[in-house]
Amino acid sequence: MNRIEKLFTIRYPVIQGGMVWCSGWRLASAVSNAGGLGLLGAGSMYPDVLREHIRKCKAATSQPFGVNLPLMYPDMDTIMEIILQEKVRIVFTSAGNPKTWTSILKAGGITVAHVVSSSRFALKCEEAGVDAVVAEGFEAGGHNGREETTTLCLIPAVRKAISLPLIAAGGIGSGAAMAAVMALGAEGVQIGTRFALSEESSAHETFKIHCLNLQEGDTRLLLKKLAPTRLVKGGFTTRVEEAEARGATVDELRDLLGRGRAKRGIFEGDLEEGEIEIGQVASQFRQIRPVQEIMREIITGYHETVHRLCPVE
Repeated sequence: MNRIEKLFTIRYPVIQGGMVWCSGWRLASAVSNAGGLGLLGAGSMYPDVLREHIRKCKAATSQPFGVNLPLMYPDMDTIMEIILQEKVRIVFTSAGNPKTWTSILKAGGITVAHVVSSSRFALKCEEAGVDAVVAEGFEAGGHNGREETTTLCLIPAVRKAISLPLIAAGGIGSGAAMAAVMALGAEGVQIGTRFALSEESSAHETFKIHCLNLQEGDTRLLLKKLAPTRLVKGGFTTRVEEAEARGATVDELRDLLGRGRAKRGIFEGDLEEGEIEIGQVASQFRQIRPVQEIMREIITGYHETVHRLCPVE
């Protein structure tokens, strides 16, 4: 077992991204039951909804699972209280300062990982006392780092900077990609897009089918004046591109974005007015498949790649 497998007591060092409007209890429990670590996406859940999903996930799996928590979201005090009350054992934080909550979570017996987009922020995580770091390249869907560093450049830089267990994220959807980032110093992978398009994902069927028909180059990193976000071309995204091309201000972009765009796009399947977030790696997939099959293919592909590169004589 490597450090990620030991830290989370999981069979495979594969973590499911806690994606808004995709990562409910069905997806999280399915990934955990398949030997990985499932995460509930708290970023799209009101506090009472999060509590419900935690309890349903506990009922659906006896394996470890966790909660992904973007620290920029409101009601943080209430959400933290729920996580402690419900005895969640693993929390992945993102989009905020890890120093704010790490000590409180660890005092409650919780294992903490934090998502970063640079080695500079990875060092801050080590100083904050987190247990593991997720280094996410800008290939990833949804909110991204301003550095726009690719995963293959980010992982060796972070590995050189910190001694903590390291998880790679961004553009990883196969066993071969998993082997590649492990060769660069990662000890586990976080996979979002591939699980977002699985049977158990809570995303709308229309969203899944649309993303499974994407070609290379069909996503763009936009909204950089607000928070860099990878979006699928067309519909609302075209309006964002036009606004940015004419030099729209932060306030203008915020007004254009409004509220509930991600829910409309991902959860309700509104391809015109919704925010369609997905990673670049979506163009490699063409079928909605159950998590068990996806996990089996990833692990088999990983071992086949390692054997091909390092054949046993």
